[in-house]
Amino acid sequence: MQRKSLDLWVGLFVVLGAAALLFLAMKAGNMSSFSFEKNYTVITRFDNIGGLKPRAPVKSAGVVVGRVADIKFDDKSYQASVTLDIESRYQFPKDTSAKILTAGLLGEQYIGLEAGGDIVNLAAGDRITMTQSAMVLENLISQFLFSKATEAKEE
Repeated sequence: MQRKSLDLWVGLFVVLGAAALLFLAMKAGNMSSFSFEKNYTVITRFDNIGGLKPRAPVKSAGVVVGRVADIKFDDKSYQASVTLDIESRYQFPKDTSAKILTAGLLGEQYIGLEAGGDIVNLAAGDRITMTQSAMVLENLISQFLFSKATEAKEE
């Protein structure tokens, strides 16, 4: 009888450990926020998406309002086409702008939405035309070094 009780506790501990590992893997893979809420799809285009990945959060005023559904390269416009799934309970005006932002100094990248003032709201399949690409650290450093080099040449 005592052996069966011990086996039961060990089994329960193993199941709890497996559940904890699954939860940790879902958090690390940015997949922990499954939602069965209805979404609508919006498409944006960016010149440079930096390190943006599918399932990255879409935030407005710091609140997660959706996720990046898909990222593709458009070989006609030479831009990245980013598909966003926004939860239906969050409505945004048609003149909303999208920026690729970074959480912290070197954190994960996400899309930030800034609502405009239009009366008509975005609908499924609409495009956000006002976008701002990701700030790439290497580009900023090279611009800084180039400006310092030109200053030194002028003196």
